[in-house]
Amino acid sequence: MAEPLPPLALLAGGLATRLLPVTAVIPKSMVEVAGEPFIAHQLRLLSRKGVSKVVICNGHLGEQIEAYVGDGRQFGCQVQYSRDAGSPLGTGGAVKRAVTLLGQQFMVMYGDSYLDAPFREIHQRFCSSGLPALITIYRNDNRWDDSNIEAVDGVIQRYSKVQRTSSMSHIDYGIGVFEASVFEAWPAEVFDLADLYSRLADAHSLAAYEVHERFYEIGSPKGLAETNAMLTRALGRRT
Repeated sequence: MAEPLPPLALLAGGLATRLLPVTAVIPKSMVEVAGEPFIAHQLRLLSRKGVSKVVICNGHLGEQIEAYVGDGRQFGCQVQYSRDAGSPLGTGGAVKRAVTLLGQQFMVMYGDSYLDAPFREIHQRFCSSGLPALITIYRNDNRWDDSNIEAVDGVIQRYSKVQRTSSMSHIDYGIGVFEASVFEAWPAEVFDLADLYSRLADAHSLAAYEVHERFYEIGSPKGLAETNAMLTRALGRRT
């Protein structure tokens, strides 16, 4: 039997302003995609990939997520919740707050992403890297967004959304693996993952795993439409 994957923090606390007015009354994770709330598709995907424990980091209207998902059993996984303390913590701060539920090693994924990636291979690469953190990357060449990552021989050399260079050809695909100490050592309570990644890259402490499968997201109207079409087709093939 395959080794169980570590717990995963699912970041679902954002305000989702690009999807207004829909997200004024429901959180982004509850937006309907292919006939049901998006988070249902995410949790079933994670269960199929071998993730059995998920900690949902929620904030904006998060009580709706908790009422719908419950303990996660209906989706094939165990779900717990880590709530923002009344104000946004940023993506990094939300993970840091959840560390006590996640344990000494865990994965992280964004709450608006559908990532049909090889989770076990990603975790294995992290374990063999000898580094305290790993992020998945996707070759972008400025197609989807401005490229902001330079990677050489499986290690991130530079990560910056501000100071971009011609040697940057990748973007963050959206899955990370970490030792808890990375977050425990961070001095601030409110911060973004991008700040953490930049500092880890500067210290040559951030491993990379290149994913070749296309990513899908619901963070923008265009992305939502594409993801809805893809999942509608996929569900039609399964029935």
